[in-house]
Amino acid sequence: MKFVIVTGMSGSGKSTAVDVLEDMGYYCIDNIPPELIIKFVDLCAKSGGSIQKAAFVVDVRGGDFFLQLQDAVQTLRSLSVDVKILFLESFDDVIARRYKETRRKHPLDELAGGSLTNAIAMERNLLMSAKAMSDYYIDTSTYTTSEFRNRLYSIFDESDEEHMRIDIRSFGFKYGVFSEGDLIFDVRCLPNPFYVPELKNKTGLDLEVYQYVMQFDEAKQLYDKLADLIDFLLPLYEKEGKSQLVIAFGCTGGKHRSVTFAEAMAKHLTLNGHRVRINHRDINH
Repeated sequence: MKFVIVTGMSGSGKSTAVDVLEDMGYYCIDNIPPELIIKFVDLCAKSGGSIQKAAFVVDVRGGDFFLQLQDAVQTLRSLSVDVKILFLESFDDVIARRYKETRRKHPLDELAGGSLTNAIAMERNLLMSAKAMSDYYIDTSTYTTSEFRNRLYSIFDESDEEHMRIDIRSFGFKYGVFSEGDLIFDVRCLPNPFYVPELKNKTGLDLEVYQYVMQFDEAKQLYDKLADLIDFLLPLYEKEGKSQLVIAFGCTGGKHRSVTFAEAMAKHLTLNGHRVRINHRDINH
């Protein structure tokens, strides 16, 4: 049996996440006290396998019950229950905008004296321990709904559980650091095609840009060293049971150098037999 606990900031997409998990065959329960998860898992074990996958939303709406989450998870894991925690969050201004658009009250509105800013800050503080013990982390600030759904499918797709999935991302630092990365590499140290007039409006997906970036000795050496490092690390992550690894490359605008390195590394890892997905966050900015 597999169990997923969905938690995180209010307004970060937990409802959407549950909808996706339900589409994937998970039995979903919203706003459940952590202690009841243990009882539900026990009930599933005694039911003869009628429920093989379940997802629970646990967040600050549960009040004092939410504080029991860490103990509940530790109890389940001590019993060798396969339980993973998915933690969702977004930037403060994004959450505030979403609340203003939906005109809903934040769960901590009364405790925060009616201040949405204070409610968001209070919730972040309450969620620190849950975030620290999470298995999967997604910052939904820049995702469209379809991109968020694809991200969830990339995490919980069970078509090939024997091999770790590798997500490779490119991003631009000017649009914010990609906070979901397990390994984040800054390639702003390399010559920038942006300052070459004929390459400025192209991207790392164009052969001319790719060849420009990779023609420099420092770019070739950096790529070789990063490939060696990643090749060394992957078996270690797999040995520890990690099911997904996110590798991100960042440059200034997220269109040239980072895309080039992401594409090169994706090709390298694919040729070595790894399951690879690639996404360029800021390529269209």
